[in-house]
Amino acid sequence: MTTNGPTRQAWVILVVGVLTQMAATIAIAGPAFLIPYMHSDLGFTLTQAGTVAAAPSFGLILTLIAWGAFADRFGERLAMTLGIGLTAAFSAAAVLVVDSPIWMVIVIAASGAAAASVNSASGRVVMGWFPRHRRGLAMGIRQMSQPLGTSVAAVTIPPIAAAGGFPAYLWFVAAVTGVLALICFALIRNPPDPTPTRAEVADPDRDTLPEAERHGQNEPGTASAGEGKPSAASTINPYRSDSFLWRIHAVSALLVVPQFAFSTYGLVWLIVVQGIGAGAAGAIVAIAQIVGAVGRMVVGALSDRTGSRVGLMRIVAVAAVIVVVAIAILSLTELPAVAAVVFILASAVSVADNGLAFASVAEAAGPRWSGKALGAQNTGQFVMSALLGPGFGALVTAFGYPLSFGLIAIAPLLSVGIIPRRDVDRIT
Repeated sequence: MTTNGPTRQAWVILVVGVLTQMAATIAIAGPAFLIPYMHSDLGFTLTQAGTVAAAPSFGLILTLIAWGAFADRFGERLAMTLGIGLTAAFSAAAVLVVDSPIWMVIVIAASGAAAASVNSASGRVVMGWFPRHRRGLAMGIRQMSQPLGTSVAAVTIPPIAAAGGFPAYLWFVAAVTGVLALICFALIRNPPDPTPTRAEVADPDRDTLPEAERHGQNEPGTASAGEGKPSAASTINPYRSDSFLWRIHAVSALLVVPQFAFSTYGLVWLIVVQGIGAGAAGAIVAIAQIVGAVGRMVVGALSDRTGSRVGLMRIVAVAAVIVVVAIAILSLTELPAVAAVVFILASAVSVADNGLAFASVAEAAGPRWSGKALGAQNTGQFVMSALLGPGFGALVTAFGYPLSFGLIAIAPLLSVGIIPRRDVDRIT
């Protein structure tokens, strides 16, 4: 494993990737902050307003894997530039149909579908430019972009809409994403094509590699035995080679359950169960988002230092079980000061695995499959979060918060047994 540090180009790629993902997050999460405006000023019913708010996420879920395949085939630069550019175009086009709920849903969904390119391609390009001993930190920083983008949306969108209505918000998104499209075109460079090998980095003495992977060591695209074809290792399907990717996808889907339970119902839990005022509860949630964002970076750096992503992921999963149970116990009584501290800690733990999982998926998938694999990873998490919204609400209605959070703790508990024993790296 090389000990060379990341190049200057790698850090430029990371910064652009973070900014582009923040812009895409604003486009996807932004309409949710405009539900009150759509209801009061545009005359939409709450159902119509909620449908418009959910439309970008729906479009995103439908196209994540397709954009990942596009990035694998044509490169990250084209995928990010084209996707975020189309987001700008669809956002501007939505101004023309702002009075029609049906057309708004269609066009805003198309905007989310275009923005999905960034979710798949930006992680892929970051992983490609950073050496393994810095990828955990890099992906942790990259994963900060989503909570940061949501925070920016929460601060900027309400006053923009108050000043200029929904069209002002759409023009704001079009401007931000349009500028990022130009920046992506100017600064993003596809990563150098690595030698595609598979290494079980946590167990170097174990020689279990398939024959084709152990001997297919040529550079992708260079001639091998007189043939102008990619090496055997570069074309192998990592989903058929072993169960690693399937298991990481399953683990991430389970670990996202407490994450979205806290992010979706945390505010109301603090207000209703703990008796905290709305303003103070909002501040607690904001602090939790910031701590969680920093936590992703710290955990990613720790995985670089320890040399094991899955080992640290197992620790995070066990910690998630503990903090969710703690929230369930606190739901039995009103202890606002203790609840605030535990909620911040629980929220941070619930998102700590994100960077680890994405880094593991990209490394195990290899350079020719990482886009599709990251798309699948994102899709699983978004689908699970979409189901969790109404599902956890139904649990609380039927059983109350203590038992509901107790049931939520089962998800990270199950994940502990699914986490693989060792990392797999097909990039290094």
